[in-house]
Amino acid sequence: METYLNIALIIISVLLIVSVIMQSKGAGLGGLTAAESGTVYTARRGVEQTLFRLTIVLSVVFFVLVLVLVYLAR
Repeated sequence: METYLNIALIIISVLLIVSVIMQSKGAGLGGLTAAESGTVYTARRGVEQTLFRLTIVLSVVFFVLVLVLVYLAR
């Protein structure tokens, strides 16, 4: 059981990393240093909104899997 949960955790973590990286498309180095890039924040629509929601779902699933694995390890 723990083996399957560990594999699921690895898959979810890779998907979470990919979804976060895809969201920062076009941010450039200015986003890393918190420098203002002159962009105006707009509402998320279409693919951006779907990717944002997918990131939230993946992070919740990741958190739940970690809690289950910690509980089973005791």
